[in-house]
Amino acid sequence: MRAALLQSTSGIDPAANADMLVRAIGQAKAGGADMLFTPEMVGYLDRDRNRAAERLTDEVHDLVLAAVREAAARESLWVHIGSLGLKGARADGRWTNRGFVIDDKGAIRARYDKVHLFDVDLPGGVSWRESAVYGPGEEAVAVDTPWGRLGLSICYDLRFADLYRRLTDVGATMLVVPAAFTVPTGRAHWETLLRARAIESAAWVIAAAQVGTHEDGRQTWGHSLVIDPWGEIILDLGGEKALAFVDIEPKRVDEARARIPVIGHRRALAEGVRLS
Repeated sequence: MRAALLQSTSGIDPAANADMLVRAIGQAKAGGADMLFTPEMVGYLDRDRNRAAERLTDEVHDLVLAAVREAAARESLWVHIGSLGLKGARADGRWTNRGFVIDDKGAIRARYDKVHLFDVDLPGGVSWRESAVYGPGEEAVAVDTPWGRLGLSICYDLRFADLYRRLTDVGATMLVVPAAFTVPTGRAHWETLLRARAIESAAWVIAAAQVGTHEDGRQTWGHSLVIDPWGEIILDLGGEKALAFVDIEPKRVDEARARIPVIGHRRALAEGVRLS
């Protein structure tokens, strides 16, 4: 598979973000890509909750999703929308951080709602409470593509290795981690965690990220990465907006799992921990 990765600085105008994505789809197709991978919250990124409440909508009426589906069909290109903020999907009234896999006919092949929410206090007085607005997903999701089974996750999920074990237990050979990592956590942990997920899973990791200073004032780390099943970094987009291409070779999964058969060596443990 020839993959295209988009590293963007998404803002607070859904129409502008939709236009950006449509252009990226055209550029990805022109560059020979089979599938485009995009960051978390690529359709609208805004920490002003009052303003976001006025601009976010439900899946049926989301103009970014509609634009991407139309462009994917027109260009005959698969697209992974890292995630969109959506309203109206939950009984508790909270919003949903949802990723989508769109096929080359514009059909939605998979939806994944972010399971682990970013509720932390960072050095320097920076505080995030994602769960105040967004509700968590409840299930792991993998989807079959022409190039292998793709396991879905979003940003903070990266820190929870059990999710990726479940995905590879059902045959995922590629893992996607779209993100909007903060600069402090990105600098400290982004590459290390992604390489760990690739090595322990013996799977490709494809991580498209937000980058730079956004209209809402936040700063994101960037450094979108593609890591092979042996843990080698194949692509690093650094700290600027970019669209880049990389070849994902399925045979590397088989090679890595033959060298160290971690998937076959996994064992199910009894529930709980015996304390001595």
